[in-house]
Amino acid sequence: MRRFILVAGALACLSLTACEGQVSQAEATPAPPPKKSLARPAPMYAGQEQVLSVQSGAVEVGHSGGLNLSAKATASSAGWTAPAFLPRIYAAQPPDGIYEVDVIATAPSASGAQGGQGAATPIDVSGHWNRYTDGRVKGIRFLSKTNEVTVMVPPAG
Repeated sequence: MRRFILVAGALACLSLTACEGQVSQAEATPAPPPKKSLARPAPMYAGQEQVLSVQSGAVEVGHSGGLNLSAKATASSAGWTAPAFLPRIYAAQPPDGIYEVDVIATAPSASGAQGGQGAATPIDVSGHWNRYTDGRVKGIRFLSKTNEVTVMVPPAG
């Protein structure tokens, strides 16, 4: 009887081992890791934060060679002021030529009527970026708290 139990246990272990080798195709292909940014955020002034989300962005080549940026975004409540773009800091040029900017605004003061609470509010952000005028910028990635939108620079001409 004891021998029978040992043989049955060994067969059970072998069958489990055989099952481990059969992995479905969905399990065998892991999801790609999130793309790591090569940039770090620039320091923000007191009260500045990323906006809640970005719905759309636009990039136009300016007359002086810089870029005119604009974005339609959403703030978490009414009362956000001074919307702006804050370019991220790079140690080296990104290999894909897409530079990242934080879409920021100044949060309403806590002593205000809404105190930073309320319904999400649309906010328009625009600005000029003339950091690189040599054609190395291929696109701009607008970053918010919850999402990002990438817009390619239109060809010059």
